Amino acid sequence: MTHFLDIHKTDKAALRQIIDSACGMKQARNGLPKGAPDEDQPLAGHMVALIFEKPSTRTRVSFDVGVRQMGGQTMVLSGTDMQLGHGETIADTARVLSRYVDLIMMRTFEEDTLLEMAEYADVPVINGLTNRSHPCQIMADVMTFEEHRGPIAGKKVVWSGDGNNVFASFAHAAQQFGFDLTFTGPETLDPEPALRDAITIERDPQKAVEGADLVVTDTWVSMHDPQSARERRHNQLRGYQVNAQLMSHASDDALFMHCLPAHRDDEATSEVMDGPHSVIFDEAENRLHAQKAIMRWCLGK
Repeated sequence: MTHFLDIHKTDKAALRQIIDSACGMKQARNGLPKGAPDEDQPLAGHMVALIFEKPSTRTRVSFDVGVRQMGGQTMVLSGTDMQLGHGETIADTARVLSRYVDLIMMRTFEEDTLLEMAEYADVPVINGLTNRSHPCQIMADVMTFEEHRGPIAGKKVVWSGDGNNVFASFAHAAQQFGFDLTFTGPETLDPEPALRDAITIERDPQKAVEGADLVVTDTWVSMHDPQSARERRHNQLRGYQVNAQLMSHASDDALFMHCLPAHRDDEATSEVMDGPHSVIFDEAENRLHAQKAIMRWCLGK
């Protein structure tokens, strides 16, 4: 079964195939209305289950639109619709869904939920996000960088902020795509130990971004964090805001990315987000194209 669960669990050649396929499908849609079908309809007759235990804007819309452009149909299910693991086991849910649909995308909290779904499903499962990783986002980010600056191999990428699930997927991608990754942030929010051998840690954000080809950040707080945690995180991360002064230490042609949604003027200023270095909306669009390529790869299309 060809699942897409994490970047470091996917073969390097397959990752390159997915990026190239995504670029090709994007180019083929030039000039078409957003709702127009792709000329190629690889998902015609296919049903895709989109499971959201965590709410979403970009993931839900991009997967839904992508399936429809490729000729398929979607069934969107929330955690309350399914009560995953509360009544029926995840394993039994996986077995049942496999009788109805051709592909499952899951956006959930615990990685173990995703892994159990993949273990017992008879159809491919795609990781739409867990608390531990966000591989679809980083495939879109790699695609976006290469659209603007060519191959990402050998480039310097700097992450400023929290060593969270999105950062983890950047660390996985650094190994698979061959770029250098630097983390700058407070020690209390360091990435998990398993990732640290593959990255550089620099506490001084100005030193960290020197010569950077790409500067990346993410929201400082989760929608589920209590107010006390939000205040604590702001105090820890205030010195790692991506602003014009920080970007001035990066390469002149450095790009800026943020996976969105953003809290403007917290983790990054509006001046940077709307400025000449920013490719955040290209990045958001490319979720659509990268995920279409991932679905095709999972289904052997």
